[in-house]
Amino acid sequence: MLKGGPIAVLGAMSGTSLDGVDAAVLMTDGVAIFGFGPTGYRAYSKKERRSLRAALGQWQGAKVRRAEKAVMRAHTLLLSEFQDIDMVGFHGQTLAHDPAGRGTLQIGDGAALAEALALPVVWDFRSADVKMGGEGAPLAPFYHHALARYLGLKKPVAFLNLGGVGNLTWVDPIRALPEAEGALLAFDTGPANAPLNDLMRMRRKKDYDEGGALAARGTVDDSIISAFAAHQYFTRMPPKSLDRDDFSALLTSVSALSDADAAATLTACAAVAVMRGVEHCPRPPSQIIVCGGGRHNKVMMQMIAAGLDCPVVPAEEHGLDGDMIEAQAFAFLAARVAAGLPTSCPSTTGVAAAIGGANISRPLG
Repeated sequence: MLKGGPIAVLGAMSGTSLDGVDAAVLMTDGVAIFGFGPTGYRAYSKKERRSLRAALGQWQGAKVRRAEKAVMRAHTLLLSEFQDIDMVGFHGQTLAHDPAGRGTLQIGDGAALAEALALPVVWDFRSADVKMGGEGAPLAPFYHHALARYLGLKKPVAFLNLGGVGNLTWVDPIRALPEAEGALLAFDTGPANAPLNDLMRMRRKKDYDEGGALAARGTVDDSIISAFAAHQYFTRMPPKSLDRDDFSALLTSVSALSDADAAATLTACAAVAVMRGVEHCPRPPSQIIVCGGGRHNKVMMQMIAAGLDCPVVPAEEHGLDGDMIEAQAFAFLAARVAAGLPTSCPSTTGVAAAIGGANISRPLG
């Protein structure tokens, strides 16, 4: 589909934190990054969030249909604000992820979105990877590789996304191709913001612990941390991935703690998951570049930095927008799909071979 040279691709991402839709324009040919364009954000309303939460873990039925309507409405309203776009990369909203069983489900109709926007839409990025034996996640690593090369980095680096679930990408930017042996290793580290956000909603009627303010007043329960750190997931060799609620039992484990102590303990769990994850890196990263909402949590960032031997810096220290890296990633992946290039490989998802799979829907006429 691509005729060569960069195009303007609009990427959209709605993550497991269920806060809203991020959108970002990337100038790319699917191989390199040529520049960054406008960005946007559309928060889900309280009613929309209720619909999404009610549908989490569901594969079909009325709750899923209601959630999909909310996702489509939010994306259409936000993405229609952008102009001079050549293509859209549409992730949709993950409701269920079980790669070893039923598969993976991201709701959202890319064909309907193509009609609404009158633009080609690339969507359903994960299904082909899962069908080929992969985890279907994480999918941002190929973009992280392009970012490391765009930044001119020469030493191994890790990108850490702190969303509902945390994921880590180890990158050797000396390798020219992301699918090359030794270029990437990627996996979900463990729970990040999801348990903490759920706690805040249950106890404080808030969506998240802003800046880590509540956790800063609490004391970490070491016995809970010790049990968490011993979870068998952390000894599994990557690639590996998680569903948002795979560690939902954490909320039960902190049920007897005060609000502040529970927040501090769940924040520490997110940090410990990252520390255990870094143990799997082929070589120690020279630095960890953090994106996603968790980087705004000062306590979480301090805990991660205290447990590692390398600098832990927000993406902004490299001139990047840490809130938009995942949206940009799906713009990049859309361009790769259109160019017939792979979007995942054995070292990122455990898929049998490098594969680039997604649907491309074009507006009628």
